Amino acid sequence: MAAPVKDGKIWRHRLMVKGVRVSGTFETKAAALAWEASQRVQLADGKAKIIEETCKDAFDRYEREVSRNKAGKRWEVNRLAAMGATSLGTVKISYVDETHVAAWRDERLRTVSGATVNREMNLLSHVFSVARKEWKWLSKSPTTDVARPKVKPPRDRLISEDEITAICLALGWDQKAPGMVPTTKQHRIALAFLFAIETAMRAGEICGLGKADVSGRVARLKMTKNGFPRDVALSPRAQEIWAMVPDGFDISSASLDALFRKARERAGVKGLTFHDTRHEAITRLAGKLGVLDLARMVGHRDIRQLQTYYNATADDIAAKL
Repeated sequence: MAAPVKDGKIWRHRLMVKGVRVSGTFETKAAALAWEASQRVQLADGKAKIIEETCKDAFDRYEREVSRNKAGKRWEVNRLAAMGATSLGTVKISYVDETHVAAWRDERLRTVSGATVNREMNLLSHVFSVARKEWKWLSKSPTTDVARPKVKPPRDRLISEDEITAICLALGWDQKAPGMVPTTKQHRIALAFLFAIETAMRAGEICGLGKADVSGRVARLKMTKNGFPRDVALSPRAQEIWAMVPDGFDISSASLDALFRKARERAGVKGLTFHDTRHEAITRLAGKLGVLDLARMVGHRDIRQLQTYYNATADDIAAKL
């Protein structure tokens, strides 16, 4: 009988019962031996249904049957491919357990943040859930008892009027210049920046907005991050900005991100991302709209999500008292 073998910080163990070979990785020797005992009971009693597909096969099938129907499919497709290329991808789905997932988690934490690993674990959990419920490849999800990494507090970065002015000027746009019209891509990015602060729309939503999507005081987003369309009310200022680009901003998300970063550096603004406009917008809008109206406008189906983006300071709140 093979014994568990120490491999760096983990223990590897494999055995064969009635012609069926199984293997796993574990944090301790005791965990490896406990796993061996449970596997011998299952295999000896003929309780284990051996599926030859690997975790990578599960990731590939999930990508074909589930991810392709989602609005955020690009991220999922990339992550599933990356997970399939790890040691987890080679494990047969019949044998995968918490130790494999924990080992994958610890490996990922060496290169990415806890928040990133948590997002990936959400995806991993759903893959195994579908494999269990619909494909009958598993009897239990191996992610259930795996501890999640601690994450940093959510961002609370707001944008001052001085920073807004500095970034717009770095893009060649002077908000105070009378009759100024956008003539360059940088000008349109400045207007997209201002539009985002007025509407709380995401960069991709703004870039995808076309002439037919805006009617009067309402912008219609046909597809959003959460997969549902939504209508966004436009403030008078947002309507003024849209009137300058009635056919759309005519910029890609990639161009917006790259040119905004360069303008931010030229303006000397530190620690700001374009997505922080969503924090700024929601914090401003919270002073004008009720919770339900605000959640509907910004696309939060769970109003608790607003807490992540509402970043008013204690001074701001005290001023309302």
